[in-house]
This record gives sequence, C-alpha cells and structure tokens, in this order.
Amino acid sequence: MSGGVAWRSVFVGALVALFAFLTAANFVPKEQRVASAFWPDEGLRMGLDLRGGIHWVVGVDLGQAIARELEFVRKSIQERLGKDGIVLEANVDEQSQLVLRIAREEDRKKVLDVLDETNVLESVGSDGLELRYGLTESWTQDVRERTMSQVLEVLRRRIDDPQRGIPDSVVTRQGDDRVLVQIPGEEIDRERARTLLKSTGFLEFKIVVDADASEETLRARYPDGLDPAMAVVKQVDQESGAEVGAYLVPKVADITGDYLEDARVQFDQQQRPIVEFTFSPEGGQLFEALTEKNRGKQLAIILDENVYSAPAIRARISTRGMIEGRFTADEAADLAVILRAGSLSVPVVIEEERTVGPGLGQDSISKGALASGIGLIAVLVFGFVYYKVSGVIAGISLVANLLLLLGLISLFEATLTMPGIAGLVLTIGMAVDANVLVFERIREELRSGRSVRASVATGFEKATWTVLDANITTLITAIILFEYGTGPIKGFAVTLSVGIVTSVFAALVVSRLLFDLYLGNRNVSTLSI
Repeated sequence: MSGGVAWRSVFVGALVALFAFLTAANFVPKEQRVASAFWPDEGLRMGLDLRGGIHWVVGVDLGQAIARELEFVRKSIQERLGKDGIVLEANVDEQSQLVLRIAREEDRKKVLDVLDETNVLESVGSDGLELRYGLTESWTQDVRERTMSQVLEVLRRRIDDPQRGIPDSVVTRQGDDRVLVQIPGEEIDRERARTLLKSTGFLEFKIVVDADASEETLRARYPDGLDPAMAVVKQVDQESGAEVGAYLVPKVADITGDYLEDARVQFDQQQRPIVEFTFSPEGGQLFEALTEKNRGKQLAIILDENVYSAPAIRARISTRGMIEGRFTADEAADLAVILRAGSLSVPVVIEEERTVGPGLGQDSISKGALASGIGLIAVLVFGFVYYKVSGVIAGISLVANLLLLLGLISLFEATLTMPGIAGLVLTIGMAVDANVLVFERIREELRSGRSVRASVATGFEKATWTVLDANITTLITAIILFEYGTGPIKGFAVTLSVGIVTSVFAALVVSRLLFDLYLGNRNVSTLSI
C-alpha cells in the first residue's frame, strides 16, 4: 500500500467513523445522552409531523396596519399645513379612509397640493369642503408586506428565543395575511405558547399625573371630565385579575419599547423576580432627560395597556432600568422574551388549531424507515448482481454515504420531517447513479484494451465532471426549494442537499479509495465489473 492510499484510508475511515458515531447517538435515549459526556446532548430532531405537537394558523389584522399608516400620514399633513396657518380637521374613519374637513374655501388648493405631494394617497370622493382619501394600491400592498415581515420576525424571535423559546418550532408565512406556527413536542404549555404569540408587546413609559386605588375613584376627582390628552390605565394583579391601581397618564408615551436593546430576568434583594432592561444609546439619552426632569414623580411602565409597575423616580436613569411586578419567575421570563423580541405592530389571532398525536408520527417514522431499508437493499442487490465485485464496492460506498448523510444532519441538529424522509429515500436511490457512470466508463476503457489500473484511473477521471454536472444542477434546485419553500418543502430540500454532497463524496472519494485498496500492489489483469 502506497503512502498516499494509506493517508486517504485513515482520513476517510476516521470521517466515516465519526459520522457513524453521530448517527448511532440518535438511537440512544435522550436521558442517557444528557447524563453522559460520551454521547452528544442533541442530535437528529423530529419535526411536528413525526414527533406530534401543535399546528396553529395565526391571522394578522392588516386592516389596523392600513389605519395606522393613514394616521401617520394624517399627522404629517396637519403638521405641514399648520406651519402655513391652515386649520384642518382630519380623522381616519372605520372604512380606513382619511376624512379631511377644510375650514375655508381659499385653503382648498393648498390642501390638495399637499395631499398630492405625499404620493401615497388617492381621492375616493369629496363633498364640498370634505375630502376623502385612501392609500394607493401600490402603497397599500407595501404596507401589508412590511407588516407581515415585521410580524414574522417578531414571532420568530419570540418562539426561537435561545433562553426561553420553544426549540424546533416552525414559523413561516402562509398566504397573504396568515402565519403558520408549528410547535413539536408532546408536553407543551399551550397557554404560555399562546401568550408568546398573542401579546402585542407594546411597551410604554409615561409620567403619572394622578393615581388612585381604582379607575372609578380616580375619575370621580374630575367631574368635568378628563383632559382629552390624558387617559386612565389600570394595574391588574397577574394571578387574581383584580384591579390594584389606576393611573392618569398622557395618551402619548414619553418613550416606548422601540428603544430597548435587551431584557433579562433578575432577582431583587427579597429574591422576587424582576425584569431588567437596557436602552439603546439614543433611548438612554431620552430616558435620562425624562427622569432628570421628573424627579419625585411616578413613572408608569405599561405593557399592552396594563401597568406592570409605577415606581417613583428618585434619581436620573440613563440606559438601564427594571420592571417590578406581581409575577412569577416564569411570567417574568416570558415578559423578558416578549420585550427582547419587540412589539407586534398589529394584533394577531389564532384562527386554526390542530393537534398532531405522537402515535401518527411514530407510524410515519416506522414506514419511512421501512421504505429507506427496502430502497437500500434493492440498490445493493442490483449492484451485486450487475457489477459483481465492483457492485460490492458500490454497496460499501452507499452505506458510507448513508452514515455521512445521517451524521451530518445530526451534527447540525437539523429537524427531520416526513418530506425529509422522502428526500432521504430519494437520495438512496440517486446515490448509485454516480457509481454507474464511473463503472460504465471503466468498462469502456477495459473493452478498448487498456490495463485494469489505467481503466480505473481513466474511468474516474472522465466521469468526474459528468457526475459533478448532474449533481450541481440538482443541488441548485434544492437550494431554490429551500429558499422559497415553506416548512415541509424546506425539510425535503435540506436532506436532498446534504444527500447530494455526501453522494458525490462517497462515489468519487470513497469508491476510488476502495478500488485502490482492492487492487493494492498486485499485478491484476482482470476486474470483476
């Protein structure tokens, strides 16, 4: 055996052994893997269709996104016209139309010019000095797309949060205004998962103008009604749901959670859970100015219109603060997840809920394993019968390919789904194609009268580019499927892509090494092929 073949044997043998170990680890109970340093903690993960779990279709209220965009346009128009001394009454109605009422006829032209300059509004009717406008079709579509992208990103960050999230979950878009959420696992805290999904997560910091034990007693102090710029927010006990306080605060927040950079669970001196948060540099400057100006006053920390705490400002605060509340450690942890992930720009609602039982998943796994086994045996038998000794080499290469494939998927902790098993079966069927191309080239060289060693070397050399060309085109297709497909399609694309890479390696590297080992230093005049 030459030195080059020896080193290749060591390298390939070690590589296959490593991935065989990673593959075998999947058949060791998880409790033993966690308890032992010898086995990896994680491995091949099962998707919803194999492991069971929850399937949710979440609807996104895009109508509110349109209304909020119109509200933003309304404010900018009124500010622009206000600088020119033009008084304009404007509001967004229930049909998501911007209604403007001009006070004077001579201001009409100026108002129309400003409306045209926005480039996002189109007239839907007018009645004297009352104008009605809606968003243009192109801008409406842009708002919808931006909203869906933001909702997807926030939900993914919440569900996949590394500290408190739910691993192996799938969050992907479905249609124009829905999000598909799949959470695998038999023991799932459904209420906690619903909270992570449905909480808007809109955090506000407002200076307290007045406070009392209840909203009723607070409003009783103002018999003439509240200032239109003020609002009452309540503090509700998280466990009992009882009202424990009411606060009079400005409608417009002094600072919002948009400036948050991080949020973590900590414990105070009495070992009660609190949530510490950190602002961005810009947010820190705003928060510092706010607390410096309002020392001695209460600062209401409001999440989704519920006051979590209203501490008194005793000193200037810059980038760090805390939220104290009557919540458990788990509730504090979930609150930190919601704050880290950011707020949803519009409400979402669970429109469809299905439960996938683990029994159905186990049946799929068993049938998938049976199909893979039958496919592997059929390919091996074909190779042995048609290519004889060379077929044995192809069979060993195919088994090595399967170990490499499963080991790689386990190494990267990929999630295996039923379509992924289909990709695995397809890979087994396709894997022998490269060996067939090489073997037919070797046969041609032998028929032309060349020696066995020269035929093997030339056969691999000439078939290499053909094998690469065929597999690279398939790999490109798999990458496109992964990029644009949804959950099940992605699962198929992952196993197909990894299988293509391992198949090429097994056919061109492992098979060639096995031929070199078989031929050795002997003077071979014939080859069983």
